[in-house]
Formats: sequence, structure tokens, C-alpha cells
Amino acid sequence: MGLLSWARPRGRISFFNAKDNSLRLARKADKPGVSEQITLADLCQKATPSECHLNPFLFNGHLQTAWTVAKFDNVPVYYKRRVLQASNPALKGHFAVDFVTQPYDVPKDGPTTDPERKYTQPSGLPERTAFFTDEEFAALPSDDTKPMLVVLHGLSGGSHELYLRHVVHPLVADGTWEACVVNSRGCAQTNISSSVLYNARATWDLRQAVKWLRQMFPNRPLFGIGFSLGANILTNYLGEEGDDCLLTAAVIVASPWNLEVSSVALQNSFIGLHGYSRIMGSSMKRLFEEHVDAVSKNPRIDVEGVRGITYLHEFDRAVQCASWGYPTEGAYYRDAASIDSMIAIRIPFFVVQAEDDPIASFRALPFQEIQQTPYGVMMTTSWGGHLGWFELGGDRWFAQPVNNFLNLMAKEIDLETPFVVENPDRVASHIPSHADPKRNSEIASKPDFNPMRRKLHLKVVESEINL
Repeated sequence: MGLLSWARPRGRISFFNAKDNSLRLARKADKPGVSEQITLADLCQKATPSECHLNPFLFNGHLQTAWTVAKFDNVPVYYKRRVLQASNPALKGHFAVDFVTQPYDVPKDGPTTDPERKYTQPSGLPERTAFFTDEEFAALPSDDTKPMLVVLHGLSGGSHELYLRHVVHPLVADGTWEACVVNSRGCAQTNISSSVLYNARATWDLRQAVKWLRQMFPNRPLFGIGFSLGANILTNYLGEEGDDCLLTAAVIVASPWNLEVSSVALQNSFIGLHGYSRIMGSSMKRLFEEHVDAVSKNPRIDVEGVRGITYLHEFDRAVQCASWGYPTEGAYYRDAASIDSMIAIRIPFFVVQAEDDPIASFRALPFQEIQQTPYGVMMTTSWGGHLGWFELGGDRWFAQPVNNFLNLMAKEIDLETPFVVENPDRVASHIPSHADPKRNSEIASKPDFNPMRRKLHLKVVESEINL
């Protein structure tokens, strides 16, 4: 019995959500024999396997996290890329959206320039990725009603990352889902066409991409998922959009949430500082060097100073603070943190975290905040590391609850019926309701906390989105 227990060790699964105030979702009428409604809390528990069995040889968060660098590629996903020009002049530059496609023969020496000859890659494209041809892109818009997943990767990652392919591949394999990845500027071998890099609250490219997708696919329900730093960006975007959000539901995986707390936790342990922070700092330095000619056009950037840094927080001090005007990396972390943004989200969302995650610190998890909103549920496992959750054989356990949640939302929930909050009077009243001007007037007279009063003020000037 002991041997069997060791061979299939279990991680504890816990759920956190607002007590007696979960969102109520209407089921589709064509589901006979089931109740008309289900709470978000019950749906998330239904989506989650009852047991979390992971690889016994990767028996703690450090080993689970370290195994993410293993170079095996058993989940092939093919992409076609479209490069977009930012519509906001204050944040000019390019970013790339990679659409999941059916497998195709990828040219070994593919073009490094998009068909319109407006954008050139620095060193080709990632594996199994090519630019859309003009004909392919012209045929892309559709009136179909397939659910579509919009994906955000982690720090210095991209559409090629295995952790996101573990989620995307099974969804699109049977033809019932579409998916695309919004690559942060400079990532996934995209060129920087201005001195503007992305940061931990860089919601502007995601916002433009979602609006563009809504125009391209007017009938598709759009879902979002973010991993690690991408999860932090997605949460900030959801909070900023509030009632106007064009996404139907979202999943947040391994987010650092309170960036200052997570950074301090990294710096306060030997492996955190000299292991994870050094590795992440090195990856961002490599990204910087790939685009140094463009980024160095910002007179605030000390190129040699950046080249001399070792750790991630030093990179943020040298680059992010200099780029965005923050006086310290602590000010940047506090402003970019998504832990308060959660309160402003007005669509169903599912949070997945590992309590032994050495990068997204346990101390930074939003245990109190998640209980203040009926729109979200947080599921934690006692074991899994950062974007790990490796099972024997290399599969990632977290893909099961994530994909189950997305499929339940897309296929069993009536998305045309408004979601219902059981006790609306207990929802944080400081968030204005765009649908109730009277309530807005009442709120305006109260000195309440607003989680989305961001400190970094940008002059946002949206131009028409050019398809």
C-alpha cells in the first residue's frame, strides 16, 4: 500500500470563492435531466479532477519548476502569424498574433518579412510558424460561432511555449475551438519597431487584439487565458474593461498577483535570488540584446547598465522604470500588480495556482480578494511548482481543469442569458455599473476605494482598427 501511495502521490486540492454569493449561470435548454442553473463555484469544482496525481520523481515545487526547461516537444501546434500596428500613437509599435491552424509543411527557410513588406523579423520565425499569405488572411474573417481562445504567455515567452500548447492542442484537435496567441512585444521572435517594450500591466496590445478579433469574428464567443506574467496582464485587462469586457470568461494560471510580494520572496531565499531571479533576469537581458538598437533610442535607457545587471528586479529597475517613469521597481510592481484588479472583473473567471510555486509566491495569492467577488473561483493545489504540474509521462495535470472549465462554459452554459449574482448588494459597490446610471450617481457621492485607479496615466488615443 505504501509503495502504491508513493507511485501515485496526491496533491491537495482546495477551492476559494465568495461564500453564499457565487455567480449563477444558466444551462443550455438542450441539456435534458439537469437543473436550469449552476453556480460558478460548482462548475469549477465539476471541471476539476477529484485527485491531483503528479510525477513522484518531481516531488516538490522546485523540481516541478525545474522540469519545465526540459527540451521535449510532444505537443505540436502550428501557427500562422499576423503582425499588427498599435492603434494608440502613445504606444506605437508592432506586435504579433499567432493563429492556431491545421498542420502544414513549414518552409525551412521561411520569409522573414510579412506579405505587406511593412515588418521584418529579426531572425526568422519560431518552429511551426509562418506568416499568413495575403490570400489566407483575406479568407480569415468568419461568421461561425466556434468558441475562440485568446492566449497570453509568460515572461519572455511566446506561442511556442509547451505549457500553453498543453492547453491549446486538445481544444483545437477535434475542430470545436479556435485559438490565437497574442505575443508580447519583442517575444516569439517579433521585432521591436519602437522603443516601447511590454511590461507587467501592458494591457493595450491585448485590448486592441480583442477588439480586432471581435470585428473579424462577430459571432464567436471569445475566451481568455493567461499564464504567469500573461495572467497578471490578463487580470489587469479584465479589471480595466469591467462591464465592457468583450471576453466571455477567462482562466488565470500561475499569476504572481502581488508583484512586490513575489519579488521580495524571490530575493529572500538563496535559490530564489541566485536561481530563479538570475535565470529570469538573464532571459530578459537576452530579449533586450535582441532589440537593443530600438530600445536604446529611449534616452533614459543606460545600455551598459542593463548589460551589467544579474537579477530580474535589477532588470526591472534599469529598463521598466526607465521606460515608464517609475522611481523604483517597487513602485512599478505596486502599480502593475493585479491583485486589486480582480475586484473589478465582471465576467466568470477561474484561477489555478500551486501553493508551492517558487515564483508566484504563496504569500501573494489573493485569498481574501477572491472571497469579495462572485465572479471568480480560485483552485489551488499543494504541489505543482510554477507552470509545472507534471504527471508521469510528461503531461501537465493543470490542463485538465482548465480545458474542462472552458468546455463547460462554451458548450453547456447559455451564454446569451445574463449571469446572475445571488446577492448583488454584497458585491463591491465601488465599481460603477455601466448599465445603471442611477447607481453611478450614487457611487460618485461615496469616498470608496476604486481598484482600477491606476497610477500610470497614458494619453490613450484610439484610431480605427485597420483589418
